[in-house]
Amino acid sequence: MQSKVKLFGHPVHQMLIVFPLGLLATAVIFDLIHLASGRPLMAVVAHWMIAAGLVGGVVAAPFGLIDWLAIPAGTRAKAVGAMHGGGNVLVLLLFAGSWFLRMASPELPGTLAMALSFIGAAIASVTAWLGGELVDRLGVGVYEDAGLDAPTSLRAGKQPLRERTTAAR
Repeated sequence: MQSKVKLFGHPVHQMLIVFPLGLLATAVIFDLIHLASGRPLMAVVAHWMIAAGLVGGVVAAPFGLIDWLAIPAGTRAKAVGAMHGGGNVLVLLLFAGSWFLRMASPELPGTLAMALSFIGAAIASVTAWLGGELVDRLGVGVYEDAGLDAPTSLRAGKQPLRERTTAAR
């Protein structure tokens, strides 16, 4: 099943999710550095990484929802997609709570603020796996004629290399 929203032939949701996933994971890394070193600046960096990750998640989510709505009802992909999307909403809510709790003093996040981030990151690792399951196992967002010799997405209508070389003989 191909994605419903593409840019240059590639699914927009798959292009955008790397930002919130990377930013929110990096926020947790900076929190861990803060805990290990006691350096307040690392907690401030985590605070702003969370803010950027939340923005990225809000931008990526509608494109995932559009693709999920196109998945036929009653399929495993629809169920996995619902867990993936619902889990990611929970991840964003946990990180939003963490960010909100840090607002008054970003350099000294409390235990609850950090716990929300760590729990959010743990759930995000599961939802990222579910996203991989959707694409790699269930073919959601995958070009119908995907293969090792598929044509470039930049030149619509081009034959795969194997067909061009066979036709030239």
